[in-house]
Amino acid sequence: MRTKSLKKNKINVVTLGCSKNVYDSEVLMGQLKANNKDVVHEEEGNIVVINTCGFINNAKEESVNTILEYLQKKEEGDVDKVFVTGCLSERYKPDLEKEIPDVDQYFGTTELPNLLKALGADYKHELIGERLTTTPKNYAYLKIAEGCDRPCSFCAIPLMRGKHKSTPIEEIVIEAEKLAANGVKELILIAQDLTYYGLDLYKKRNLAELLDALVKVDGIEWIRLHYAFPTGFPMDVLDVMNREPKICNYLDIPLQHISDSILKSMRRGTTQEKTTKLLKEFRAKVPNMTIRTTLIVGYPGETEEDYQKLKDWVIDMRFERLGCFTYSHEENTHAYNLEDDVPQEVKQERANEIMEIQSQISWELNQEKIGQEFKVVIDRKEGDYFVGRTEFDSPDVDNEVLIDATKTYLKTGEFATVKITDAADFDLYAEVV
Repeated sequence: MRTKSLKKNKINVVTLGCSKNVYDSEVLMGQLKANNKDVVHEEEGNIVVINTCGFINNAKEESVNTILEYLQKKEEGDVDKVFVTGCLSERYKPDLEKEIPDVDQYFGTTELPNLLKALGADYKHELIGERLTTTPKNYAYLKIAEGCDRPCSFCAIPLMRGKHKSTPIEEIVIEAEKLAANGVKELILIAQDLTYYGLDLYKKRNLAELLDALVKVDGIEWIRLHYAFPTGFPMDVLDVMNREPKICNYLDIPLQHISDSILKSMRRGTTQEKTTKLLKEFRAKVPNMTIRTTLIVGYPGETEEDYQKLKDWVIDMRFERLGCFTYSHEENTHAYNLEDDVPQEVKQERANEIMEIQSQISWELNQEKIGQEFKVVIDRKEGDYFVGRTEFDSPDVDNEVLIDATKTYLKTGEFATVKITDAADFDLYAEVV
């Protein structure tokens, strides 16, 4: 039997899944640091906390594999303790405790105080906005609400994150000010659904008022909106977007599908006609807006005709940014009662075809940018290039601007004005003006 190491504990937080998880890990690390704990993100540490994702099959698989990988390290004596938190353990805690009993303890998404206690730390209520950010220093995710009240048939998020709960405006502003003081220039607003913001606290959709408060924060230059739901979208947000230069002309609005029968089965509360009308209103109100969306193919009952309808619509709408996923059959969701009747290879073919179409659209839209000037933020240096983004691009998922580092020197985290010299389907090449 191996003896426990006498070295000082170092806690390694490992984050899987979406930006909401990144945010939660940062809050956890901020709490640990305030308790004078030695904490790192995805580096070596003898105590490991894995913040898991439980959204769809691939993500669950990755989470389980990561747990097993660290348990192997524990077995070999490189790690003393392994704790698991996040969506997977919120959703499957009893199963996990039975199937993978060697984990020291499992915690759900709302059990931060208990997790801290297990790590020998106290939960400090006064730490509004105190986090250890893990993103490049120029941008940070800002979670404005937790949970979701939407009834989408395919989605397990309400099972893992609970009901929608908005964070008060004044708390969000304090957090934004602290981020700005640490050099953050871009806030990426996240929630399960931004458009629901404020309904519980202020009895009205209050995203526009929140944006009006956030643009006043000194040091913040860009504010970007992620994950808006199409039904009940508060149109006054577009007025703020037009009026305030700090609000990026960018909106991430997952639409999932466009065939009326599929939308109905998905319980999305909208139709093809309503969705198309909404997008046309967006374009009319904010003409140079970039719209990012995500789609699901292979949903139960999706016929060739439904798919063709979706494909034609993607061609017509010419979204600037688009991602496509294959349907994942998730237990305890409404759609789980339906037969998962589209074969996996058909799902994959459909997703590939949509992405092929999108790649061509993106290439054509990017060709139009050659010769134009844009303000970009520099995220990092990679090989011979500085890699930046325009206000129309979110980190990790959208286009990047590559600037030859052998010809010019730029600082990461700074803004620069560049001229586009060449363009591929998802990359732009530029020189500093």
